[in-house]
Amino acid sequence: MNTIWTEKYRPKIFTDVKGQRDIVKKVEALVKQKNLPHLLFAGPPGIGKTTLALFIARALFGDGWHTNFLELNASDERGIDIIRHKVKDFARTKALGDVPFKIIYLDECDALTREAQQALRRTMENYTQTTRFILSANYSSKIIDPIQSRCAIFRFKPLSKEDIIGIIDHIAKEEGLKIDQKIKEVLFEVSEGDVRRVENILQSCAAMGKEINEELVFSLASVAKPKEIKKALELALKNKFAEARNELLNIMLRYGLSGLDVIKQIQKEILELDLDGRKKMELVAACGEAEFRMTEGSDEYIQLEALLAKVALEGLK
Repeated sequence: MNTIWTEKYRPKIFTDVKGQRDIVKKVEALVKQKNLPHLLFAGPPGIGKTTLALFIARALFGDGWHTNFLELNASDERGIDIIRHKVKDFARTKALGDVPFKIIYLDECDALTREAQQALRRTMENYTQTTRFILSANYSSKIIDPIQSRCAIFRFKPLSKEDIIGIIDHIAKEEGLKIDQKIKEVLFEVSEGDVRRVENILQSCAAMGKEINEELVFSLASVAKPKEIKKALELALKNKFAEARNELLNIMLRYGLSGLDVIKQIQKEILELDLDGRKKMELVAACGEAEFRMTEGSDEYIQLEALLAKVALEGLK
């Protein structure tokens, strides 16, 4: 098997990863030495955890990476049986080729039950000679400490505006899309650094036409325009409570938003209002209270009206 580490192939692997440059450099050094510890990739969705795991497999095993790489989604198979059977059966056999270990990639492993994590801890101990584990989690705090202590932990962060816009430019060039700078910034705002979401929005927009506009992005992203949310809040501040309520209800119906979707956008726009710092803090605290009540099952419309009433009262002070 030809090694992947040649000048011909190397540029096609880790240099293709957008963002996470510090993590990529460290992982690249480990892979080049073929001395990989167990890894734990932690961070929000859509920022490259699975992609980097696949790049590691390609870099180590070349064309034969499929036979030495097992990918499982722990949220689908979260019980102890998946660890006792699938993982253990794959881990106990030796790798093919000149790399002395296989790789098991467990995606969303924070969904594993505690019993399954205890079984995984023992499997990681017993099969270190033949297998390396790459665990991926949105919340590393949900992984038991014995597993965390056995892994090199890499914490991923949402991609920067520069990286997101670079990806948008690449997609626009390949697909023949017309996207101006303002729309690129809108895409970054609605994606919040999630590349997967950017790509899904662009794919949906491209189905409607080659020219991407602001209205299309917001409607397909199921996000209200910030200026519309701000308008509703400003109406409440001016003691026009009924108008503010109707405006917010129309926004929710127009974009098909839930109360939790709206509350997150309201919280962002509160910081842009022409209020002193103390009033902003009180309104942000009110957002937190309303969000908590919604998650506990309270009626979202009543909670949003109560929040607008709080905004109106702050405007009267």
